[in-house]
Amino acid sequence: MSVLERRPNLRHPGWPDRPGPIRVPAGLVRLRPVRLRDAGEWSSMRIRDEAQLLPWEPAGVGPWRSRNSAAAWPMVCSGMRGAARRGLLLPFAIEVDGAFAGQITIGNVVRGALRSAWVGYWVATSFTGRGVATAAVALAVDHSFGPVGLHRVEATVRPENLASRSVLARIGFREEGVLRKYLDVDGAWRDHLLVAMTEDEIPGSATAALVHSGRAQWG
Repeated sequence: MSVLERRPNLRHPGWPDRPGPIRVPAGLVRLRPVRLRDAGEWSSMRIRDEAQLLPWEPAGVGPWRSRNSAAAWPMVCSGMRGAARRGLLLPFAIEVDGAFAGQITIGNVVRGALRSAWVGYWVATSFTGRGVATAAVALAVDHSFGPVGLHRVEATVRPENLASRSVLARIGFREEGVLRKYLDVDGAWRDHLLVAMTEDEIPGSATAALVHSGRAQWG
């Protein structure tokens, strides 16, 4: 563990940290700070899963393989960690039984009277359909309302993305409206649903609700 990961971030409570674990059919899920040595796994998963990820992610600069190469990761990772140190976001890797399985980010953190952020995530196809995304979002939500001290967490999702909508609904996100032509995704400006939840809308915690529903077990 690096010096940065041992030292509390007083400007941005909750990062670096290691939320979890919680057990789902795929294995033991926890979150941890992204790190430079994730480059190979990050790149191979994203290049392999291009067909599954490209329709849902905001447009980037350059070809998919180029911007998701191992050589691109150091700049991506350093940028996220730098933003975390400035108190703007919390970038986490998703682990299943200690293996890299995707990413989840709590971004656009706003303090003061709003105390809000958004959550975004992706999971490698080799881990989908076995509770990993649901567990990761639950851990991120509990972390946001706990150590991070937020009041509201929101997400945006394309109406056609039924799998992601199901994940968010299971955690307790409610739909607030439609953002017309909100993001440039897959070659066009796409509508997105805005979903959100506030800390007072969760009885106990999101992970506890998953355990009580039988979708997960305590790690």
